[in-house]
Amino acid sequence: MPHSHDHCHHRPGEACTGDHAHAAVQLVPPPLSLYVHLPWCVRKCPYCDFNSHAGKGALPFDAYIDALVRDLDQDLPLVWGRVVNSVFFGGGTPSLFPPEAIDRFLQQASARLRFAPNLEVTLETNPGTAEHGRFDRYRAAGVNRISFGIQTFNDDALRRLGRIHDSGEAERAVKLAQDSGYRNFNIDLMYALPEQTLAQAEHDLERAFALEPTHISHYQLTLEPNTVFFARPPRGIPDEDGAWDMQEHCQALLAQAGYGHYEVSAYARDGWQCAHNLNYWRFGDYLGIGAGAHGKISSGAQQQVLRRWKHKHPQAFMDAAGTPAAIGGDDVIDAARLPFEYMLNLLRLHEGFDLRDFEARTGLGRAVLQPALATAVERGWLHRDGGRVVPTELGRRFTNDVVELFLA
Repeated sequence: MPHSHDHCHHRPGEACTGDHAHAAVQLVPPPLSLYVHLPWCVRKCPYCDFNSHAGKGALPFDAYIDALVRDLDQDLPLVWGRVVNSVFFGGGTPSLFPPEAIDRFLQQASARLRFAPNLEVTLETNPGTAEHGRFDRYRAAGVNRISFGIQTFNDDALRRLGRIHDSGEAERAVKLAQDSGYRNFNIDLMYALPEQTLAQAEHDLERAFALEPTHISHYQLTLEPNTVFFARPPRGIPDEDGAWDMQEHCQALLAQAGYGHYEVSAYARDGWQCAHNLNYWRFGDYLGIGAGAHGKISSGAQQQVLRRWKHKHPQAFMDAAGTPAAIGGDDVIDAARLPFEYMLNLLRLHEGFDLRDFEARTGLGRAVLQPALATAVERGWLHRDGGRVVPTELGRRFTNDVVELFLA
């Protein structure tokens, strides 16, 4: 996430337009989530740019959970008294952690934070690390949603992607979770893979539908800097037109199968959207705990939005956890940048947003959006109905262009 250091000297609540005549608006802290980063995997995938590290030898699960609790203690003053609505264990491969470790962290966290009743707790799982009995114990620990990183059901493609599972293991892992009582689960699928045909992309979805997930994440393989694939791109990646054909075709199949398209790459059955991700995209707040985790916290008292991130390297993080040395940075989002940051998230959602919500989440008056909003409406990218703003189908195709309009 880029951080801007140019400061505009105006009071919080005033738009950065040079014209400070309109009334101030209050920033109201939004719903709060907890993100927990578990950084190890069995091996690093060549397309992955997340903070993940191939585990060597026995992993220090207990020491890392202790470090997470110290990290949480240090961040608590930022969120005193606020209710946590979702918890997400991301990685790495969180399912490498035994259920006892997840249980201990959740017990410690719930003693320090106010967990909402019916809290959504998601654990990312690699099918190659799923074992019978573990899902029962994850459920007992409080994990009520599983996200399976399957990517594709094509064994050749899985090998090319450096995955440690095959399609049979992927299906078995999902069935193990279902046998343990999990109904709420996501399947991650990628398209525009090396050598992938339209028929293969369609076949991946059919195999996924047969498992009856409540949620499907369907996203394009992208070559991210600092990855093996970026340095040495694999042969046969579909071109832009090929990828667009796959996307359109698969979107139609997902719709026919009853999965509502609610975010750029997220589809869910009615009522099963991911609460944690919805909170990100609605510019909600989240504490980021663990190596390399990022958080975003709004302060009503200070009328500002803070981004805080932690040191990336697991050992360095564990050594420093609970002290200021574990904090990689604290960055107050400059008021001039807030409209862009807000749109970067909200315009990923098909539901759009309310201008009152923009004011509450940023502390800025809606007038600050006016010029860019007018341009986007004129170009047919956004539709405005009173205080409600919704991206059009055209706007959803050009999300990046729409968002750029709001860069100060």
